[in-house]
Parts: sequence; C-alpha cells; structure tokens
Amino acid sequence: MPILESAFQPAWWLPGAHLPTLWPSLFRVRPPLPGLTRERLELPDGDFLDLSWNGDPQAPVVLLLHGLEGNLHSHYARPLLQKLAEAGYLACMLHFRGCSGEPNRLPRSYHSGDSAELQTVTEHIHNSRGRPIQAMIGFSLGGNLLLKWLGEQGQQAGIQRAMAVSVPFLLNQAADRLNQGFSRIYQKHLLNSMKRKYREKFSRIPSPLKVNLEKINSFREYDEQITAPLHGFAGADDYYQRCSCRQFIPHIRVPTLILHDRHDPFMWPHTVPEEQELPDNVVLELTRGGGHAGFVSNSASSREAYWTDRRLLEWLKEENQP
Repeated sequence: MPILESAFQPAWWLPGAHLPTLWPSLFRVRPPLPGLTRERLELPDGDFLDLSWNGDPQAPVVLLLHGLEGNLHSHYARPLLQKLAEAGYLACMLHFRGCSGEPNRLPRSYHSGDSAELQTVTEHIHNSRGRPIQAMIGFSLGGNLLLKWLGEQGQQAGIQRAMAVSVPFLLNQAADRLNQGFSRIYQKHLLNSMKRKYREKFSRIPSPLKVNLEKINSFREYDEQITAPLHGFAGADDYYQRCSCRQFIPHIRVPTLILHDRHDPFMWPHTVPEEQELPDNVVLELTRGGGHAGFVSNSASSREAYWTDRRLLEWLKEENQP
C-alpha cells in the first residue's frame, strides 16, 4: 500500500513533537570513524564538494544527503555511516557547498532543489568507482532534494532504492510553520548558522548582495533576500514553487520509502502528499511520536533506539528478497 502505518513505537519518555526532535541532536552519541576518508570533488564552475566515505571500497555504494546546515556532526550522520559499513555497504556522505567545515569559493551556496548538483555527484561516483550508486537516503532538505531528483530522472535514475526522512514536501508551508510557536526555536537556530556562514564566506570574497542580516528573522525573509537571488530564482515564492518535491513524487520510478511523522513540527499535517499522489513504487510510512528526523524508539538497546537506521537497513534488504 502506498501509505503504511508504521510499526514504530516511540520512546515513552519523549512525548509530543519537540522532545523526540531535540533529544537526538543534544544527546545521541556520535561514534568515531577511524576508517573515514575524505574526497574533494572539483566542480566545473570552480567550486568544490566534499565527500566522506566509510566502508569497503568494493562494496555497494549508499549515498547520504544531510539536512539544512547538516554535516558529519548531525546526529544521524556518523551512526548511519557506521551501520551501513557494518552491514556491508560503502557509505558516502555528500556535504553540500559550504557544509564540510570550509566555506565554498563562489557566492552561491546550496538549496533544497539543486538536483543538477546531485546529478553531478552521481555521475562522478559512477565514473570514479566503476559502478552506480545502489541506494540513497536523504534527511529533511536532503530528502526534498532526493525526491525532486528521483521524479525528474524517472526511469533514468540508475539507483536501486531510495529513502527520504522528514521531508518538507511544500517549502512555502514549511517556512510558514517554522515561523510559528515553539518551532521558531528551530528556525532561529538554523538561521543563526546560515547567517554565520554568510558572514564568514563574504569576509573572504565580495558579496553580490546588499542585505542587513540583523533584519532577517525568518526563513522566508532569508530565502527572499539571499537564497533566491544567489541561485537564480525570482524570489522566495518562485524558489518554493519550483523546488518543492511534492509535485515530483508522482513521477518517481525507483522503489522509495518516505518516513514521516504525522506531527512533524517543521510542517503541517496537510503538507504530506495524499495517497493518490503516490505511485505504486513509493511507500509513505507514517509514524506518531517521531518528531522531525528523530524517531527514537522504545528500545532497551541504544544501538537499536533509532528507527531510521533500522528501517533503512530493512528497506535495503528488501531489494534482494524474492
């Protein structure tokens, strides 16, 4: 069935929508990865992307796409890279421009719909590793990007499986939701990070924009004044309309699992696609009590406490089952 009621059982001690969202970011252990290697991909426009690899170089490749302002310190990143390697995969995390700890070289940055960038990375991995990417997983912004790319590529995507977690299906609605109530805490935290990066980068190179960062207090204002002009959009509404992934989902032809909580505090319940929008090979798994990219389960084992990791490995195994 396109819409699946999840077997996820939330941690009883993390009620509501916000505690399961905040807990992993604050308290989840990020394991050291002594075998992690870094690769710098030089781009045709003179900029670069950094990739982090973990696992057997000959194993099937699984690519991880992080969320807004994500990096290797994101609570899901290193644990998932470790578990994928242990399960026999070569895990790779793509750092979007400016997210690897070093400012990117150009005025432009990254955004929710830069599927051309993802296509460049998939082609690079195919050519440099001698085989295509087997699967991808995207979180939040990375999930939106992944679903948009899958819809655009259709039968030509060239991967076997995909999973998207806590996706902001309609960017305008996500921007409005994050400007209300307690969710403004997440907005403020992420905006502070984005502003800090803006200042750092444009202390090194001239900025093509004239903006007063102190007067930008919402995602919509940031996207109107910075994201849109830096990336060729007419404004925030144009950016949101062209890059929201929900319109691309009906065209996905790769088996894809979308994991989403009914009360994700980054968007409204009605932001989620309806059943008639989902093609036969796309499963929308809905949970209660998972928060945004949290999904802390009621497990006695800390290694099994995060439903996303377990669900991804289950989803990957399904492709090899009759």
